[in-house]
Amino acid sequence: MINGGLAIPLREIQFRTSRSSGPGGQHANVTDSRVEAIFDVRESESLSARQRELITERCGGPLVRAVAQDERSQARNRELAVERLREKLREGLKLRKSRRPTRPSKGAKERRLKEKRERSQQKRDREGPRADD
Repeated sequence: MINGGLAIPLREIQFRTSRSSGPGGQHANVTDSRVEAIFDVRESESLSARQRELITERCGGPLVRAVAQDERSQARNRELAVERLREKLREGLKLRKSRRPTRPSKGAKERRLKEKRERSQQKRDREGPRADD
């Protein structure tokens, strides 16, 4: 389940396994415990055209990938990769509030100009005496 009404079936997610990097001794040398979950946005039947567009734009292309190699177990890493993929898709589909343009208040303008005058005066006070030419 991605959000309220959208669920992506596992058949639309491709899994790739490989050997995990890092420590782990002999177990890591023989077990393909690293899992990469790949979701092809273009090929998905679960997404609308607008959702495809949003995910492609926000997730950096038509392929969304998530990798997990935290655990020794391939099954657990697969769960983690699916969860990370789900989170990426959720973020890609999140509706963002549009910015309402605002103007600075009268008080803010007055404070800015007052600070500007004070700063200017402070700099003038630092100037040394001038020699008349």
